[in-house]
Parts: sequence; structure tokens; C-alpha cells
Amino acid sequence: MKIILLIIALMAVVFVIGFLMLSNNGVFVVQRQSLLAQIQSEKNDLPLPATDVDAANPEVSLIFVGDIMLSRGVAQKIKEKNSYDYPFLQAGDYLGTGDIVFGNLETTVFDGRKIGTGEMVFRADVPAVSAIKRAGFTVLSLANNHTMNFGGKGLQKTMQNLENVGLQYAGAGNNIDEAYQPVIMEKNGLKFAFLAFTDTDVIPNSYGATAGKPGVAFMDKTLMERAVEQAKTRADFVIVYIHSGNEYQKNPSQRQTDFARAAIDEGAHLVVGSHPHIVQPAETYKGKYIFYSLGNFVFDQRSQNTKEGVIIKTVFDRNGLVNIEPQAVLIRDFSQPAILQGETADKIILRLGLAN
Repeated sequence: MKIILLIIALMAVVFVIGFLMLSNNGVFVVQRQSLLAQIQSEKNDLPLPATDVDAANPEVSLIFVGDIMLSRGVAQKIKEKNSYDYPFLQAGDYLGTGDIVFGNLETTVFDGRKIGTGEMVFRADVPAVSAIKRAGFTVLSLANNHTMNFGGKGLQKTMQNLENVGLQYAGAGNNIDEAYQPVIMEKNGLKFAFLAFTDTDVIPNSYGATAGKPGVAFMDKTLMERAVEQAKTRADFVIVYIHSGNEYQKNPSQRQTDFARAAIDEGAHLVVGSHPHIVQPAETYKGKYIFYSLGNFVFDQRSQNTKEGVIIKTVFDRNGLVNIEPQAVLIRDFSQPAILQGETADKIILRLGLAN
């Protein structure tokens, strides 16, 4: 008789939980936990479902965003609001849900002159790096067409300022060996290697790192293959970032696809990109995902497409990539990405061309 009563009680709990999920998904988790706790206190012999992450196969969440530009118009907004945190205030909570958060820092960071509205060189004040860290970022790419805007000295100051607050960076260094070295991060027993490369068609050759000169890592297939091969010996998963493509074009270029697929061929587990300033279609290649352009994350550009971007949240366990969650953002006030929901968000995410 007791067994029958316990079964009836469990069925009632499942019915109530299902009703709450359908009627009010936003508070489902809280109500579910409350109900289960109440029943457990009354029926100690009713087992609770396991809620902890499997200790034998832990999960790690990685969040990727597009271009982060903290100069020009964004710097003006920071000054007006008297807050270096202003660009990240609306998206910070979401970024905080990631164990590792990666973005492309398309700005040098050191104390210097004001950058005018129409200029195409970018510089942000030193306190900006602390704001980036507070927003939740852990790894940044410096492999782009702006981190060498002020030469090797500007890049070195930027790297030093990032190091001062404990931010890791990939795709640039004091010499070619450093520029092609991966950033290794370990979470929950899983190791991730991050490599970053920028296309040679968007910057002059002088931006490239050499044996005796600081610079960025170019999209050289031979050097990339060597870097990925070495990274695989140091980490469970290799993530490759590329800064490439034609600005404002809806589809990836042949250069993007060739390099990204070559990275997968060599053993990369995920490729993420930016530079076109708009969201471009993604693809699966040999069972791996390539996100060619996530669009802008923080920028002062004016057209609607450049205000819309995508955040990609991925979940890995020991077996590989187990979940992808795309999240649309809209840049407001020409400086501040906001998390979008509903039909507007769906339209942006659909540009990725991936089935749910």
C-alpha cells in the first residue's frame, strides 16, 4: 500500500512540474526546486532526481562574442556616462554564465590622444581593460587589423595592460613564436587551447610578428597547421579564431572557408570568426562547427546590420561539443550590446543558417 501511495505522489509531482514548465517557464527552476524540497521534507523515502553535474564527465561552458571596439564613439559614450563599465552593463549577466569568455579586442589600450569620430585607428584608455575583466572576459584575440594601429610599441603596451589585470590574449606577441602560441585554459579538468589569426588581406605585411619584432599572427596555413598540431598535445580541445572576410558582406569569402576548413582538417574542434561586422552564415564541416562572423559586440557603427550580433555559448564535456546556444544582441546607444529575446532575436539567429 505504501508503495502505491508513493507512486501516486511522484506522479502528482511530475504533473505539477510539467504544468509549471508550460505555464511559466521563466520561474520553472525555482518552483521545481521548492516543490521537490517540500516533498522531500515530508517524504524522506522519496528520492530526489540528481541535479549535480556528473563528476566523471564534467561540463565546461565557453562563450564567444564578436568585435569589441572601445575607441572613437564608444569612448565618447564612456566619458559621457563616466563609466568604463557602461558598454557591458546589459550583457554582463549573460557573459557571467560562461566558464570561459572569448572576444576579439579590436582596440589598442594605452593612455594617449583622443580618437576622432571618422578615424580608423582605435585606442582605449587603460581603465578599459579592468572593465573588460569585470564583464567576465577571460581570453581575448589580438589578431585583427587594429591592434597594430600604433605600431609595435602600442601593441606591447596593450599586451602589458591586459597582463596587469590577468586577461589572457592570443594571436599576438613580442615575436613570431609568442604570436602563434596557444592560450591554455583549464576548467573542471578539461583543457582548452585558443589560437587566433588575422587575414593578410586586411592589414599591411608590417603588422605581422617576426623573429625580432612584435606583431600579430597571420592566416598562414603552414604556421596554423603547426600551431594546431602543437596545441593538440597540450589540450583536450583546440579553438581557432579567425579575423577575415569582406566587410558588410552577407556570406563568407573563399579565404574564410578555405582557412577555417583547413583548421578543422588539422584537428581544431571549433572555429569562430569576425571582421565583416555583420552576422554571416555558419556551417558544419566534418562534424565540427564554423561560425564565420558573429558580427559586432561593442561598436559605434550606424547601420542596422552592424548593430546586430550573435553570442555563441557552447558546452563541452570529455566527449566534445554537446550543446550550442546562440543568443542575439542589439547594440544600443552606439556602444552597449543588449540581450534580445523573441521574434527579433530569432530573425538574427536565423542568419546563422543552423537548425535548432
